[in-house]
Amino acid sequence: MNVIKSINAEIINDSRNVPTLSVSVTTDSGFIGVCMVPSGASTGKYEAFELRDDGTSKGNVSKAQEIVNTKINDTLVDFDISKQREIDNLLIKLDGTENKSNLGGNSILGVSIAVAKAAAKASGREFYEYMQTLADVTPSTNSPKLYFNLINGGKHANTQLAFQEYHLVPQVESIKESLDIAQKVQDALGVIVLEKYGEVSRGDEGGYAVPTENIREPLELLSQAVEVCGVTEKVSFAIDVASSSFYNEETKLYKIGEENHTKEELYDTYLSLVESFPIISIEDPFHEEDFEGFAKLQSSIPSIIVVGDDLTVTNVKRVEKAIEMKSITGMIIKPNQIGTLSETIDTITFAQKNGIKCIVSHRSGETMDDMIADITMAFKTFGIKSGARGPLVREVKYQRLCDIEKD
Repeated sequence: MNVIKSINAEIINDSRNVPTLSVSVTTDSGFIGVCMVPSGASTGKYEAFELRDDGTSKGNVSKAQEIVNTKINDTLVDFDISKQREIDNLLIKLDGTENKSNLGGNSILGVSIAVAKAAAKASGREFYEYMQTLADVTPSTNSPKLYFNLINGGKHANTQLAFQEYHLVPQVESIKESLDIAQKVQDALGVIVLEKYGEVSRGDEGGYAVPTENIREPLELLSQAVEVCGVTEKVSFAIDVASSSFYNEETKLYKIGEENHTKEELYDTYLSLVESFPIISIEDPFHEEDFEGFAKLQSSIPSIIVVGDDLTVTNVKRVEKAIEMKSITGMIIKPNQIGTLSETIDTITFAQKNGIKCIVSHRSGETMDDMIADITMAFKTFGIKSGARGPLVREVKYQRLCDIEKD
């Protein structure tokens, strides 16, 4: 039996140069698991609470570090490393709040994932292989669809573009081929953007940040790049609207550029976009409380995957409601939205059992941790979002996918 000898948290910076935690769990036999915790800029109000010293989204995490190094460490020392669910349940009980605001979702997630990684090493398995022993999950696919965020807007870029992400999604079975297609299209897109705007800047997730308010324009640019590369028949597009970020709760209107739009006008916009472009999925088309709006759109375009993110926040209770109301056919999986590996797996298990396509996702503030690639491949989820090609914090996820595919 391997037991926990020590748990230690250090402060590192994420890809936005914002402080976050790197948590190490060491067993008495010398096995070490490490989790570098990501952080999101666009967050749903039902996500696990991210503990920061000053309460802002960019504050230091020294309080979270201290909690890991003292309270959590003292609680879990000498605990059997293989008891993942018992450990996660103990962390949840130790926190004692609905949204993990006592210990912090970032503290808890760092420990939970690091424990699992140490246990995988102790068992002689790869991380994705070890996770498969923790639950029996209904697979969605043999090879995940890769969502490349090639044009960044919303909270991911310093532009006036309201919609947050415009994805290229190659419709191929090989991860390597998908990566090759994405690189070609991204390079072609860069030339097109430079010629059109005279500048090429990047957003938080590595995609181009284009100076436009026109929400159709990015899809037109992607279409041009795809045509130049001759891969029109091999790709689809996807959009993450992140509509809560530009929704006014008082007026019930959505602000796009300088204009305010009603829910009905936004609904018509989606129908128009689907008619004009090869869109495979639309994420968070309405604000995070509008289960009815999601349901209406999904019933109107049943061939398109309506995806919940802020709506569902990797939380089984929220997913249950979304399924009951027929709001979605897809959802985003972000481990730091819920806080523990066991709860993440429970959500994937429940969703895929009920026919919901899961798309495992990075965050805008990323680290060199590649855990989402292992989660994707372990449970054969429908897809994975890891940003554009190039930035190292995105590439490590893609490289890990390739390594697992070779296995």
